[in-house]
Amino acid sequence: MAKQKKRRHTLANTLGRVIGFFTASALCGVLAASLVVPAVAAAGFGISRSKSYFDSLPSELVVHPPSQSTKVLTADGQPIATFYEENRVKVALDQISPFMRDAIVAIEDSRFYDHAGVDPQGVLRAVISNVTKGGQQGASTITQQYVTNVVNETLLSADKGDQVILSGQKDIGDKLREMKLAISLEKKFTKDQILEGYLNIVFFSHEAYGIEAAARYFFGNTAKDLTLPQAALLAGLVNSPSFYNPAVNPDQSKARRDQVLDAMLTQGKISQADHDAAVAAPIELKLSPGRQGCANAVMAPYFCDYVSHLILNNPAFGATQADRERTLYRGGLTITTTLDSRLQAAAQAQVDGTAGANPDHWGASLVSIQPGSGKILAMAQNTVFLAQDGKFDTQLNFNVDAKDAQGNDLNGAGGFQPGSTMKPFTFAEWLNEGKTMTAEVDASKRVYPVGFPWRSSCGKVLGAYSTAQNNPELGATDDLQNADEGYYRKMPVNYGLYNSINTATFAEATQLDFCGIQKMVDAVGLHSGLDGAPINMHQLGNLLGAIGVAPVHLANAFATFANDGRYCTPIALTDVTDVNGGKLPAQTGECHTAVKPEVARGVNSVLQDVLKVGSGVYINPKVHTQVPVAAKTGTSNTNGATWVVGYTSGLATASFFGDALDGQKRPGQNVTVNGTFYKRLDGYMVAGPQWANYMVQVAKLYPADAFPPPPPPMMGTPSPSPTPGR
Repeated sequence: MAKQKKRRHTLANTLGRVIGFFTASALCGVLAASLVVPAVAAAGFGISRSKSYFDSLPSELVVHPPSQSTKVLTADGQPIATFYEENRVKVALDQISPFMRDAIVAIEDSRFYDHAGVDPQGVLRAVISNVTKGGQQGASTITQQYVTNVVNETLLSADKGDQVILSGQKDIGDKLREMKLAISLEKKFTKDQILEGYLNIVFFSHEAYGIEAAARYFFGNTAKDLTLPQAALLAGLVNSPSFYNPAVNPDQSKARRDQVLDAMLTQGKISQADHDAAVAAPIELKLSPGRQGCANAVMAPYFCDYVSHLILNNPAFGATQADRERTLYRGGLTITTTLDSRLQAAAQAQVDGTAGANPDHWGASLVSIQPGSGKILAMAQNTVFLAQDGKFDTQLNFNVDAKDAQGNDLNGAGGFQPGSTMKPFTFAEWLNEGKTMTAEVDASKRVYPVGFPWRSSCGKVLGAYSTAQNNPELGATDDLQNADEGYYRKMPVNYGLYNSINTATFAEATQLDFCGIQKMVDAVGLHSGLDGAPINMHQLGNLLGAIGVAPVHLANAFATFANDGRYCTPIALTDVTDVNGGKLPAQTGECHTAVKPEVARGVNSVLQDVLKVGSGVYINPKVHTQVPVAAKTGTSNTNGATWVVGYTSGLATASFFGDALDGQKRPGQNVTVNGTFYKRLDGYMVAGPQWANYMVQVAKLYPADAFPPPPPPMMGTPSPSPTPGR
């Protein structure tokens, strides 16, 4: 109680004492501003003018929270990445070592708990020293330093760094303003609140703003667990972070540390024994440089990049791009994502193993979606974000669109030709129009001439399909080809699908309404990965996947089948909180019925046979023996893009391997991958094992039920025992 009375008395008299001091200094011919710049004694401030000027200065300081680091986390709480302009993590005073609290007070402001913001004794001592010794002592209390830091931080956060005034640049007006604001601040906050704010804002190095970041950077420790020698070193560092940097100038740093320890001993904050032991202790650094941004992500750098674009493209995080960047880099957000660290680790290991060192820049990617929620659980590719010797580097994300629905950049590769993974959507429309799974079609037909009676109830004109891609005639095909001979014959529709027969898909289309096929493709969320435009299913080549689609959306389209026909928008963010714990907009998977349940069940039934007896029969057989699973292989016209997209009722995954760059024009023919030569790449060859090996590891983490069977009338007459195809 006596201490509180003393403080109130001191507070009431401080302003008068400071003005009195300046008055006395002026009478003596030594203007107090000499403690900033000795030459300003010639500035001509008179006694009355000094008091008048002091009275006119602002006395209110708005203390905004300092910039803090944003954390991006997996769904299970593992760190993905950190974003910051200033590497800072705010901690409460009781989470800061008592050694640190005592050390900073001892060396920076020994009368901190006695003065009311400005220390007249310190000011007088500084003036005398500056005049008699020609020095330039500052005499700033911790409160004054805190004021300066708050003002500068506010300017930096507002992109006004050019207005920041460094300590050595302050004139008398700046110093007086600082003093008055310090006095005012002490009326609003307790000493402990000021000390906490100071320790959280003060600069220790370019890698560390605030005590928690400093403890982590220099010692791999926390502010709470700093030892006496560590605390003394950091307290000494504040005076000149460059000169006393222990990583650069260890001798100067140790001398300064020992000076702090001497001050602590003199002021009775530590015992002689503790002092001597700390002085004898060597400086043992464990430097842990900050990992800022997606390039330095702990995991999933491309998923991190996708998340950052979702934030930077969303006006909910700021009206302008600059505002959103401030929110991300200075706002101290905690962003919880959908990523499952277990799946991500497995996916990354798999894509890295698929293509080896990959000097030829072949791309491999895996992306997983949870049916029923749209959550992106894994997103990996076989590249590095920054250039490394012997590595395939790119900052393009293979798994996402180039732009979002509003035309904002997503930094995606723009999709790859899905090839035969598009066939199930034509088959889904076949079932949707009431046809049976085992009805027979004529897959021997390879040429459809101009004028062929394709059906389009919405009146759209059909475009040509040409293997040479130069047929100008509408609604025509020049020569449809299958991957293997022996399939140009009549066959059941389901047989044509699970063996991936091109001519069977076109034979189906002759009996369908192309407007229905269009609606089916649109309903499951498929679109051009380059510009977001709908895939024009009236262009005959798109029946076989001629337009690039992003893997995340292809996986999600198949997740719709897995989810009994319910489509959910893919999401990456589940929770975003600001520095005060306030909620900011995240994402919610909006779900709706896109495909009739019985149609989805029919598709699931046939795609289960792909791995058993169809085009994926040579893929790892363990997959379909461990859990009910369906899949579809896919290969582009020139073999430059190959796929397997497969799913259980709990997990849908798209696996891609092919030419991810170079304009996606490189043919996948006569290539060697991981020491194996391929005359031509096919979906089951590289993308297939990549998908299967991954799913064998992770499918059990998302329990799956057997797919419900389609209604008996849809199944029709059982198909004959097939011969395994490609």
